[in-house]
Amino acid sequence: MVRLADVGPVAAGFWRLALAVPLLGLLAWWQRGVGGDAVRPSWPLVGAIALGGLFFAADIAVWHIGILQTKLANATLFGNFASFLFAIYGFMLLRRFPGRAQTLALLLALLGTFLLLGRSYELSREHLIGDLLCLLAAPFYALYLVAVDRARRSVAPFPTLFIATAAGALPLLVTAMALGEKVLPTDWTPVLLLSLSSQVIGQGLLVFAMGYLSPLVVGLGLLTQPIASAAIGWVAYGETLGALDVSGAVLICIGLVLIRLPQRPLATAPLQDH
Repeated sequence: MVRLADVGPVAAGFWRLALAVPLLGLLAWWQRGVGGDAVRPSWPLVGAIALGGLFFAADIAVWHIGILQTKLANATLFGNFASFLFAIYGFMLLRRFPGRAQTLALLLALLGTFLLLGRSYELSREHLIGDLLCLLAAPFYALYLVAVDRARRSVAPFPTLFIATAAGALPLLVTAMALGEKVLPTDWTPVLLLSLSSQVIGQGLLVFAMGYLSPLVVGLGLLTQPIASAAIGWVAYGETLGALDVSGAVLICIGLVLIRLPQRPLATAPLQDH
């Protein structure tokens, strides 16, 4: 959708967030009503979520620019380093080193990701700037995930996502204008689809799941993105999957199983009345 949009890459990120804010606001209001919880998040917690939203805006800005300056496989590969950073945060949270099964799970997932994207990945001087931008996006996204993970211990998913989304929209608009990008689209379809699919549905499901799963599981779960990308390429663009692609997907799935089993007793308990 970023490549199909007729606006600048950062402007596309702005519309992704801005168009989602009204709907997420309504969903947040509805969720508080359904849960019967009239207690609002404290201002320090709102500030922490908003800070996470600023990290998310930084992630979107540099990643969207990077998408246009490198191959899609490169952007996906480097952007997914955030998954491993968030998994490392999970071990830091537990204050222990990964066990053998967990180490094996991480290694299998890493190998699977490289196999899945190996045929289309290309390291070259031409793509260097785009690769570096996509790599820079990873720690920004990991910091956003950390902020959301801490917020979800006491705040419902839609209020969390609404605050983070609202906080990130304006900085993206200012950045797009400062870069001289075209901001107002002629064709609204790509930015509408980007907002609905990536922000409302995609981030909505992610933020919901983070209230129930440990960072270790979420981090490796995010590695299903290359599998989804490969599947879309197969169905929509006729990009056939070879043996290496299938092997990579299988290794990621095995890693998810291995990382999940030891963590069941340690997973975060579901939030009540949400």
